[in-house]
Amino acid sequence: MEQKVALITGASRGIGKACAQALAQQGFKVAIHYRSQEQQARDVAAALPGAKIFQADLGHEDQCKELVKQVKEAFGRLDVLVNNAGMSVDQLITFAKPSEFDQVLDVNLKSTFNLSKAASRVMIKQKSGCIINMSSVVGYMGNAGQSMYAASKGAITAFTKSIAADLASFGIRANCVAPGFIKTDMTDELPAEAQAAILNKVPLNRLGTPEEVAACVVFLASDGASYITGSTIHVNGGMYPN
Repeated sequence: MEQKVALITGASRGIGKACAQALAQQGFKVAIHYRSQEQQARDVAAALPGAKIFQADLGHEDQCKELVKQVKEAFGRLDVLVNNAGMSVDQLITFAKPSEFDQVLDVNLKSTFNLSKAASRVMIKQKSGCIINMSSVVGYMGNAGQSMYAASKGAITAFTKSIAADLASFGIRANCVAPGFIKTDMTDELPAEAQAAILNKVPLNRLGTPEEVAACVVFLASDGASYITGSTIHVNGGMYPN
């Protein structure tokens, strides 16, 4: 069989990087998307056999379409799409700007729509495929100062359930992974008091790791999840005991 191909957005660091590495370890050829961190993306790709990097600003519909097109041309197929790239503008609703909300929706939600749509066209022709969208515990629980981010992530969950129904008859599955508080460069820079406040919300009393999120992505991309679609795996240390 031809080696399967996975496109991971926002894969130059953090959870996206961990997903690229984990999928490559399972034999996937990986397409590593980045927006501005080209050298970091090159470093990730250099360590993964057959990996290629692709630049795009996912806030623009035309660049989303072009990204999928370039991946298909480079690898000849697309089996897994991981919509991981995202952003947050943290602000109390009283002071939040409509332009900031538009930006968050463009990058988080509209890019998921645009990439899923473009990828589904490729996958329908193959009669197989898997779309994995990154939601968030905040999309289920809410969080002070993150109304815009929470709205985008909650919408991604509902969107995923709907496209799972749309695409099931074509042999295409769609699921979500919803991380909680994950150890990243950003959390490492928080003061000790802020880190303690976060841990107080987590029953397991520790932050998750990007690798733990990536393990769920790998499972959903595998044949072991062939009867799972329209679902969400929560990776949050017990914050949201679904």
